Amino acid sequence: MARLSKLNRSVAGRVAVVTGAASGMGRATAWLLADEGAKVAALDVDRDGLNETVEAIVDAGGTALGLACDMADPEAIEQAVAQLRAELGPVDIVINNAGVSAGSPVEAADYEDVWAFTMEVNLTAQIRLVRACLDDLKRNGDGRIVNVASTEGIMATPNTSPYTVSKHGVVGLTRALAVELGRWGVTANAICPGPIRTGMTAFIPDDAKETYARRRVPARRYGDPEEVAQITLSLVLPAASFINGAVVLVDGGLHAKSN
Repeated sequence: MARLSKLNRSVAGRVAVVTGAASGMGRATAWLLADEGAKVAALDVDRDGLNETVEAIVDAGGTALGLACDMADPEAIEQAVAQLRAELGPVDIVINNAGVSAGSPVEAADYEDVWAFTMEVNLTAQIRLVRACLDDLKRNGDGRIVNVASTEGIMATPNTSPYTVSKHGVVGLTRALAVELGRWGVTANAICPGPIRTGMTAFIPDDAKETYARRRVPARRYGDPEEVAQITLSLVLPAASFINGAVVLVDGGLHAKSN
């Protein structure tokens, strides 16, 4: 029977860049994209974790290139993009997932250092990577950008203002890119994960996680990295051509709950 639908839901053969791919949501996203046939460039400062990500993809028959990259270093970003373009081809998909989380009350002596580093990695690196890939993204009228923010991008927690402000910035950057790049068919969307079991939350004891989830999260649990990755995949499909400037919560209902 002939297909009635016209829009393509496959990322097979497309080149995707995933930052923070050594673990957590970045690793899950890299694996999922590779499972769906994309050629994945995995970037991270953690060489050992990056190697594990790439080896798993290759062992499963996928295509992946691991590039050690400090996202706070603008030259490293440019070099990584030049190398992945040479080895995999022009970029179709950018997933800005890399991030750091450092709590710092506003009166802390090192507050400005924490602020500067957090902004550099969580926000400035995202636009640097987009700019480095921009000509590629615009070339076919179907480039995709997904910036990973956080529920902290739409709410706030005490003593984490550098992180919170950086994630609000990611949401603003995403909307600005959507407005500016939409004319070339490039979409930019943000994902706001809530409590997810990643390296950032590994320091929280399991019993504390369970208590928090029961009290605050309607799903009554922490999320799994792949649950975030699946939404990322949905946003980068060629068929997702009219989703632009969206801010998608993946938080088990955390933000919907009033108290």
